Amino acid sequence: MVAPDAERSAVGHAITTLMPLRVKEFRRGNQLLGYAVDGTPADCVKIAIGSIFKEDKVDLVVSGINLGSNTATNVIYSGTVSAATEARILGVPSIAISLGTFLNPRWRYAAGLGRRIAAAVLERGLPPKVLLNVNVPNLPRSQIKGIKVTRQGDSAYLDDFAIREDPRHQPYYWLAGTYLMEDDDPDTDGWALRNGYVSISPVSFDLTAYGALNEIAGWGWKP
Repeated sequence: MVAPDAERSAVGHAITTLMPLRVKEFRRGNQLLGYAVDGTPADCVKIAIGSIFKEDKVDLVVSGINLGSNTATNVIYSGTVSAATEARILGVPSIAISLGTFLNPRWRYAAGLGRRIAAAVLERGLPPKVLLNVNVPNLPRSQIKGIKVTRQGDSAYLDDFAIREDPRHQPYYWLAGTYLMEDDDPDTDGWALRNGYVSISPVSFDLTAYGALNEIAGWGWKP
C-alpha cells in the first residue's frame, strides 16, 4: 500500500515537480503495512511503480476505497480516480472504487466487491487507455439492487463561497456549495448510485472529443 500521508481530496491529477517527495514506512509493531507519501494520489502511484516497487511487476492498481462518491463531474476533481488514471497512463490496469457516503460507512460489501472486480480485471484485462470507476451504495448487500455498467453523468456542484475575516480583518474565501443531482438517465453513474445500484463506469484518460473533430475541422482554418 502506498497512500498520501494526509487528506488529499479534490486535488485532481496534480503531481509534485518543484518539491521533493518524502516517503515514510507505515508499521504496526514490526509489521510493514505500507508507505505514506507527502504528495498527491497521482504522486503515490508514480513513486510506487517507478521507485518503491521498481524491481517488481505491478499487475494491478486499486485506488480507494474512497469515503464519498466520485460520479459525474466529480471524476475530474477526484484524487482517487486520478490515481487509477495515472496507473493506466503508466500501462498498469487499474480500478478506482468509492463508497457513496461521508457518514457511517459500510466497508464490508464494497471491499468484497472490489476484490471480485480486481480478479475479473486480472483475468480479462482492460481495453487500452481504459480504467474502471466503481461507485458503491452505502447499503448492506441484501439491499443492493444490482450492478450497472454506466456512463459518466453531468451532475455538478453549485459553488458558493463563504466570505470570512481573519483576526487581522482581512477577508478570506471558503468554498462551499451544494451538489445538484440532475442526472435522470438510468445509464448514468449518479442515477445508478442514488437508486441503490453499484455503478461501474469505463473511463479513459483520452480526453479527445471525437464527435467534434469533423465539426471543428470544418471551420475553415488557414495558416
